[in-house]
Amino acid sequence: MTAGLWENWLLPGVWITIQLTLYSAAFAALVAFGIGTARTSPRWIVRFLTGVYVEIFRGTSALVLMFWLAFVMPLAFGWQLFPMWAAVLALGLTYGAYGSEIVRGAIASVAPAQREAAIALSFTPAQRMRRVILPQAIPEMIPPFNNLLIELLKATALVSAVNVADITFAAQLSRLATGESAQIYSIILVLYFILAFILTRLMRLLERRAKAGIGQAPDKRGKGPLITRKLSAREESEQSSNIITAGGAQ
Repeated sequence: MTAGLWENWLLPGVWITIQLTLYSAAFAALVAFGIGTARTSPRWIVRFLTGVYVEIFRGTSALVLMFWLAFVMPLAFGWQLFPMWAAVLALGLTYGAYGSEIVRGAIASVAPAQREAAIALSFTPAQRMRRVILPQAIPEMIPPFNNLLIELLKATALVSAVNVADITFAAQLSRLATGESAQIYSIILVLYFILAFILTRLMRLLERRAKAGIGQAPDKRGKGPLITRKLSAREESEQSSNIITAGGAQ
């Protein structure tokens, strides 16, 4: 492989893949938190509509949605999206639907005593969610979000089908130019692994910080699983008060 192919195609392709992953992940996170919290609403119509959204986007292909946004929407509605933004929109909507179930499950896992303590202090529903529930739910979301983020990174390879010059698109052009299929695709595999490894380490760091923020700390070695035990009713009540106090101070 010549240096020109590496500099002109593969390195720019890595940068495009990083941008796609970051933009799609940010959009998917917004969708996931919006839909996920709405799925816990006491109003049945809100739960129904958000449930319809989740079922639609979990049941459709991200690649076909990408094609529809890039090629069908301009013909049907006259709205032309750049291929990269069509890809970001398709990936964000699809993975946001998966992420919303993670958010819903994490919110539902917060102990009822925490909600009751917030109600006793006359917190509004928005205050309960922001100061009490989400600070405890977010650390539980991060490990499954890590897996979803890695899946999103790998799904960015689909964007080459709509002519976005990501790693996979650059690899195809390089293979056609040099005929070195084995070498080029082996390098691409390694590049995806490196990106996934970096994302995993960053998410683990984020998880440790999120848990430390609510008083959960790793073992003495600074790594490994948390050592937990079942709290008594008194201890759980005290923990609720501490978390609520910390939330109110922010």
